Amino acid sequence: MDSMDFDALEAAAKARMSPGAYAFVATGADDEITAAENVAAWRALRLRPRVLRDITQIDTSATIQGVRVAMPIMVAPSGRHKAIHPEGERATARGAAEAGAIYTLSTTSSVPIEEIAAVRGSAPQWFQLYLVPDRAWQEALLDRLAAAGFRAVVLTVDQPVYGWSPRAARCPLEPSPDIRHVNMPGAPMGRTAYDPTLKGKVIYPATFRDLEWLARRSPIDVFVKGVLRGDEARRCVDAGAKAVIVSNHGGRHLDTTVTTAVALPEVVAAVGRRVEVYVDGGIRRGTDILKALALGARAVLVGRPVLWGLATGGADGVRDVLQHLRDELARAMALSGVSRLEEATPDLVAG
Repeated sequence: MDSMDFDALEAAAKARMSPGAYAFVATGADDEITAAENVAAWRALRLRPRVLRDITQIDTSATIQGVRVAMPIMVAPSGRHKAIHPEGERATARGAAEAGAIYTLSTTSSVPIEEIAAVRGSAPQWFQLYLVPDRAWQEALLDRLAAAGFRAVVLTVDQPVYGWSPRAARCPLEPSPDIRHVNMPGAPMGRTAYDPTLKGKVIYPATFRDLEWLARRSPIDVFVKGVLRGDEARRCVDAGAKAVIVSNHGGRHLDTTVTTAVALPEVVAAVGRRVEVYVDGGIRRGTDILKALALGARAVLVGRPVLWGLATGGADGVRDVLQHLRDELARAMALSGVSRLEEATPDLVAG
């Protein structure tokens, strides 16, 4: 992959995917304002590069939750990967491991937890969790994750009710018995968030009290994903969260929310050094990653570009997307006078 942006990769992925699968991956909610503005917000920030610095050695490695990894770039959770590639999440997990990136498996994965653990080997892996009312099932899942070697549970809190996408409704991804949410009770067929049968239903209700319970019960660390406000980030940490992910779900549920680039500094300021903060939403360039790190994120999560790589090249495509972003980050660091990630501080960015 050369230094192009991801437009050509997305076009190639679209050509390989079914129309319904592509619409589900690409779309945002309603008018898709937030989905577009997430990308534009990172581009609107301007770098203030330093000069005459020693950049003969560029180190993109990062320490995330005490683990040294090759890059501050992680794979954001998303489900139903068998609708994109025959190997499904196996390929995504393997490609991320080959790139040295942390992978977050979704609750709505189409591949069992234990198979992903086997593919990942010793590479760090997290599990994105939707809380369901069945506590007994939830507890069994937590213990199963710990036994399989997952290192954290990433609780998604910004989707108690599914959003709606006119684009996905016009081109639906039809449920198939071959694509199931195999880690959920009863292994139901993989309906998407925009399935008309789910419209308006409260699917994943959760409160701060539930977060407190989860933090107490989970044998592995609990992170919270979907926070856009500093005051609520503090409450999450007070309730037991060990990390916070600034996210608006890629603009896929509530349209016209604040962008993650705008929300990030407030969340970082609110939690201080108590926990690590990560961010997703609209990351498309190495310069985007450098800006996010300068604004206080420990790492970023990437969603749609990884799925484009999966569609076009399976595990190799995922690996190539992540390595491409790492290469771009290294180049952006060198041109900004930053040799180590610790040197990416807020003065590097102009609003």
